[in-house]
Parts: sequence; structure tokens; C-alpha cells
Amino acid sequence: MACAIFSIPGRKGADMMDSNRAVLEIDNLGLEFPTYRGAVRAINGVSLRVAGGEIVGIVGESGSAKSVTAMTAMRLLPEGRFNVTSGSVTVLGRDTLAAREEDMVDIRGRDVAMIFQEPLTALNPTQRVARQMVEVIRRHRACSATEARQLATRLLGDMHIADPEQVLHRYPFELSGGMRQRILIALAFSCDPKLIIADEPTTALDVTVQRQVLQLMRAKAHELGTAILFISHDLALVSQFCDRVYVMYAGSVVEEGPTMDVLKNPRHPYTQALLGALPEGAQPGELLQSIPGSVPNLSEPISGCSFAPRCQHVSHQCLSKPDLTGFNGQQHRTACWLFKDAAP
Repeated sequence: MACAIFSIPGRKGADMMDSNRAVLEIDNLGLEFPTYRGAVRAINGVSLRVAGGEIVGIVGESGSAKSVTAMTAMRLLPEGRFNVTSGSVTVLGRDTLAAREEDMVDIRGRDVAMIFQEPLTALNPTQRVARQMVEVIRRHRACSATEARQLATRLLGDMHIADPEQVLHRYPFELSGGMRQRILIALAFSCDPKLIIADEPTTALDVTVQRQVLQLMRAKAHELGTAILFISHDLALVSQFCDRVYVMYAGSVVEEGPTMDVLKNPRHPYTQALLGALPEGAQPGELLQSIPGSVPNLSEPISGCSFAPRCQHVSHQCLSKPDLTGFNGQQHRTACWLFKDAAP
């Protein structure tokens, strides 16, 4: 499968991984949203693991439950609007699904930080950058306002912002999208978290700024030994940035493994279709490939493989749901009957 895979030199974060300790561990998570038309089964048995210092990607179409999975892990979904039907979520060994909200307030920001897709909505437009950064830093660190502002200035400098003092004095809407995103990254690292969840953090940025932002995130994560869960629909970005990747479809993980192995040797037909739809794989003048059909309606029960209605390799076996099967020493796994019997 042809795919333009790029590489940014200097990735050393994997060398710092503590593979014996999971910063984030999601085990067989199931979640549904009750509606007047019935329950929408948004997450169906998702399991994933992020080790200390590791950068892990989640990819998939819109509606595959990438963001919902991350928000469930951090208890950011509206209370009372969802039901956890199975599984568990632990952050640094703590069960976040059972934790009190006051405990989650401490975990968010101190142990785990989030970088959202649109910084203009993540930052308060009515407050100057300095006030917002100082407030976050003092919430999770024992320091004075002066010390917090000094730290904010240093963090913005680490993000290669030429004049941090001027930026601190401005309102978010006075800054460019790339500058706002650098502020969010600085905020995310401000309390030395063990894990950062980055949800489509570069979607609104142009290609040049995307590369700069990823380099800054990776350099800072390497410096602090911070793990990152990187959510994206962009396979090229994931190939540049992540050590391992999970491919999600219709609320389930259909393939997982080392990033280069998954992207260069995709096993699941859905992963193959995603790679085939990349513009880099088409010849000049050739029509881009697309995946026929659409994501299934998750308010209706799904029997068997959820990708079967869109798969060109569908067979009678697909009436039963396949489990994830391991390849290459179990590191590369896929949920597809095509490879289940052929796995070593």
C-alpha cells in the first residue's frame, strides 16, 4: 500500500519510555449515550495503553469515537448524559471512572493535560493570556503570582515565541492560530504532566506551522519524559509523530501496533482503505480513492464485523466479530478474519 510517510529527525522520547508502567490504561471500555431513539453505543470494547514517555496515536474517520474515548478517560463528558457499560480507565494507577470530581480537578492539569483542536475556543477571549496562564499554574503549583508569570514567560520562550511579554499582555483573539496553539501547548506543559492528550491539535494550522508545533511538542515531551496520546485523522502526521498507533472504526479498535509497521504493512481492510484514500498515493490526474458507504448507525445493534458492509473482502465469517490477533511478536494486531487463521 503506497503512502507518503515522512520523518522528522530527533525523536528520542521512545528511549525514555518506562514500558513497565502505564500512564493511561483503558481496558474493554464500553459507553453509550441514551437518546429518545434508544442508546447510541459510541464505544465498544476499546482497550489501549500509553506508557511513560511514549507517543501514541489514535486515527480513524469522524464518528469513530476517538475524541469520545479520550474525553471519557478524563471525565470531560457531561455527567448523567452517558452510561459506562463495561471496562475501566486508569490514569497513573487511579480509576478515573470511580474518582470524585474534586479528585479529577487535581488530576486534570497536574497529572494529565489536554490540548484541544481549536485554541480560540479553548482560551478565554475576555482575559489576557497572562491572567489565564498564571491562574492555571497557581492552581496546580505552590507559587506566587510573580513566580507563575515568570514561568509563563519561560514556557512561551520554550515555544519559540520571540516576545513572550508582549504575547502575555494580549488577548487570544489578537493572536494568530499558530501563536494561540503554542500558548495551549505551553499551558499543557506548565505543570509537568505525566500525560498530554492532544485532540487534533494542528488541524486548523497550515502545513508549515503544523510541523513547527509538532517539533515543539515532541522536544518538550522528550525533555520532561511526558507521554502523549495524539488524536488525529491525518495519517501523515501520525507517521511523523507517533511510536505506536491505534486505528479505530465505529467505536472499536480494528488495528494497533508500531506506527511504521501498521502504516507500511496494514492488515485490516479499513486501514488499507484509509491509506489508499491519501492524495500522495494517487498519480497525477487520477481520481482519489474513497471508502464506499458510511459509518454504521451505532444506535442499532451491530452483529459481526462493523466494517463488513463497506469491505470488499467480506465473507460469511464476518457475521461473527473477530478478536484482535497478533503478528510480529504480538506487537502488531488486527481484528480481521482474513488474517486470524494466518497469524503466527
